[in-house]
Amino acid sequence: MDLFAMPVDQSNFDKSNADWSRDGAVRPFEPLAQRMRPRNFQEFIGQQEAVGAGRFLRQMIERDQISSMIFYGPPGTGKTTLAQMIAGMTGSAFRKLNAVASGIQDIRAIVKEADEQRKYYQKRTIVFIDEIHRFNKSQQDVLLPYVEDGRLILIGATTENPFFEVNHALLSRVRIVRLYQLTDGQLVKILRQALADTERGLGGQSLEVADDVLLGIAQLAGGDARMALNILEGAASMLPPNGGTVTLAMVQEILGQRVQRYDKKGDNHYDTVSAFIKSMRGSDPDAALHYLARMLAAGEDVKFIARRVVICASEDVGNADPMALVVAMNAAQAVQFVGMPEARIVLGQAVTYIASAPKSNAAYMGVDAALQDVRSKNCGAVPMHLRDAHYKGAAKLGHGTEYIYPHSYPDHFTKQQYLPKELAGAHYYEPTANGTEKRLGEYLHRCWPERF
Repeated sequence: MDLFAMPVDQSNFDKSNADWSRDGAVRPFEPLAQRMRPRNFQEFIGQQEAVGAGRFLRQMIERDQISSMIFYGPPGTGKTTLAQMIAGMTGSAFRKLNAVASGIQDIRAIVKEADEQRKYYQKRTIVFIDEIHRFNKSQQDVLLPYVEDGRLILIGATTENPFFEVNHALLSRVRIVRLYQLTDGQLVKILRQALADTERGLGGQSLEVADDVLLGIAQLAGGDARMALNILEGAASMLPPNGGTVTLAMVQEILGQRVQRYDKKGDNHYDTVSAFIKSMRGSDPDAALHYLARMLAAGEDVKFIARRVVICASEDVGNADPMALVVAMNAAQAVQFVGMPEARIVLGQAVTYIASAPKSNAAYMGVDAALQDVRSKNCGAVPMHLRDAHYKGAAKLGHGTEYIYPHSYPDHFTKQQYLPKELAGAHYYEPTANGTEKRLGEYLHRCWPERF
């Protein structure tokens, strides 16, 4: 029998200190991260935005008023732990599925059990689905009627953005709970808990771990409590049975190098690229290089990065420094020519140039404004004097006959109407006072003082 499905005596049940482990057994052969899962809110560290004292979700759990929800956040931030805590702090039957290894038949079997639990024991059933984003559309659709009528309380966990990966119909029936990457300080507290706990942790092994070593482990774990505890456990296993001192060198030997959390098709990919572009746009070369380094360390396609740089050069620098586009295009060609690892140098040069260049999005805004008019207005025909006059008979049609050649006039400019008469007075390009574009704006003002 699944231990999580056994009835729980709710009399005198202190939900704020409840232990989710139904049998209370300590399993020394389980990984440290599994043994040290928090059993109550006093042991749970982090995620105060979601389950801090007085928060809505915390109150729902303590009052046994759970509704369907999806926990969304990076690995090792407490998604599974919270689900197991809920199982222990409510009187519900609990079933756990992993979306990778489960299918529609598993869901239907749980629904059948849930009907029996409700009919004979007046109990709800919570089904926890880990990696719910890996369920396909059909599998997610199967859940809809049972979540809708309350036969199942769904708790999903996902590292991917549910708004990209979960059906809208299912999203409308659940509450999204965002969990965030743990801070280094929070990870250090978790590690200290494990070192002090003599029942489940490493408290009986006489380990010495300096504060700088704990901080080093936290930094290497990158906000992942599971990874931090695994590193600590690995270091402890390298010491004699009677204990010893954990050093940074031991930690580095275990891990090799910091693991980069970066899925080329996932949410973290888009967030990193977004931060990269916004850092260049915001004229912060240090931040831009940081996000470039993240992508390079994770093995991102350098051609993809180069395309983002080219777009930024035109969209965000534009005519404030026309050389930015030249640098970006040359970089795009160069990375294909030299490949990695040297391509990192080329990209670094282009990224720092664009981040350091004066900025203007005037050309980008101008073309979009012009497109909006073309798509939504009657823009009229091309004026007769601007039409092609290079073929025999064009003059008889009046094409180009009244065109004025600007190079025949002082400063190579003379006024004439270029826009169709239906758009007379339309204004799309607004030069900024930044960099080269300031000079362009001054020239345009001399030509068209009524517009620029």
